[in-house]
Amino acid sequence: MKFSTILLSNALFAASVLAAPRGGGLARRLEARAVRSHQSHPLIPEGSTTTKAPNGSNDTHVQYSSNWAGAVLESPPSGQTFNQVSGVFTVPTPSAPSGASGSSAASAWVGIDGDTYTNAILQTGIDFTVGDDGSVSYDAWYEWYPDYAYDFDGFDISSGDVISLSVKSSSSSSGEVVIENQTTGKQVSKTLSAPDSSSTLGGQNAEWIVEDFEQGNNLVPFADFGSVTFSNAEANTGSGSVGTDGATILDIRQNNQVLTDTTIPSSSEVTVTYE
Repeated sequence: MKFSTILLSNALFAASVLAAPRGGGLARRLEARAVRSHQSHPLIPEGSTTTKAPNGSNDTHVQYSSNWAGAVLESPPSGQTFNQVSGVFTVPTPSAPSGASGSSAASAWVGIDGDTYTNAILQTGIDFTVGDDGSVSYDAWYEWYPDYAYDFDGFDISSGDVISLSVKSSSSSSGEVVIENQTTGKQVSKTLSAPDSSSTLGGQNAEWIVEDFEQGNNLVPFADFGSVTFSNAEANTGSGSVGTDGATILDIRQNNQVLTDTTIPSSSEVTVTYE
């Protein structure tokens, strides 16, 4: 990923009110409008894979990553492609990780592609940020990677709110994202296009992810988000829908330390817990 610093004129700043590059909290959002800095990223493999038996079930394949935790359907049913992914989760109250100083963050999202198919990701989600002073803020965003993520401004989010996320592609180069706060009844959406001809979707992956995202070229300090459970987790193709059965489990490992524990409690759920 390339990191570029772009100073915006006052006119461009005004035009960015509804689509600001993603940041955590008001101060960071204002700064991010002047400096494009935050970006989700395709899966970054980290070390070996293992198996584990969640909730007494059969062994499940686990893949380690530096930045993604959650579940991925790594291929659609034969002859089909994924064109919609959705899920619902309750907003957690994050805290700074043990021994950390400064701010930290994490993000929960759903998306199409970015794991085995790395050309593009269509995704939308919520950031959880813990400030230097311990204050907590939330940001709703959308992204068509490799473009940057952009905020939905004016979309209020609080701890305990129930959030519905959905991404849908109408073609390999066009799609729509929708976020609904079921607690407040508010909804935002955005129609998107592929940022360039080499960044079209393949419809090969469907994801429910908690991410340690990038700021500049570095992963942000990963916030202790407690636990996030995606319910009503569903991926659609042109011929029907599938759940999380058969999904690959992802857990984040950094500096030889596993930071998350992901389970698939049912065919419509994914739970990611901070370790």
